[in-house]
Amino acid sequence: MDIDYRTNFGITTEQFISLLRDSRLAERRPVEDETCMEGMLSNSNLIVTAWHNDKLIGIARCLTDFHYACYLSDLAVAEEYQKAGVGKGLQSALKSRLGNKCKIILIAAPDADDYYGKIGYQRSPRCWVMQPA
Repeated sequence: MDIDYRTNFGITTEQFISLLRDSRLAERRPVEDETCMEGMLSNSNLIVTAWHNDKLIGIARCLTDFHYACYLSDLAVAEEYQKAGVGKGLQSALKSRLGNKCKIILIAAPDADDYYGKIGYQRSPRCWVMQPA
């Protein structure tokens, strides 16, 4: 399968929402709030997408300083393309854009916990989350 990885290639809010639904990540994202979803895209400063022909099949959406830390906000792959190396391809393309000392930080979905450990991430007990009031 020929997958094309693109960096900061414009996608629509509709494409983003559709991919989140296809990947099951929509269960944990405010996909019904189009303004929020649009803001999530427009305020990210590093987005790597995966394409099969003209279809968006994966995304790694990040906030980063490119030197010290990169917060991987969303890593989503359409369900029919999962277990085909697309997630690893997205992360490889992502890492190639970051400085060699830049760490990637993420919060894993419960059903993805095992995946991240297998590909080299280390669990950290130091994450804190403040919910909006």
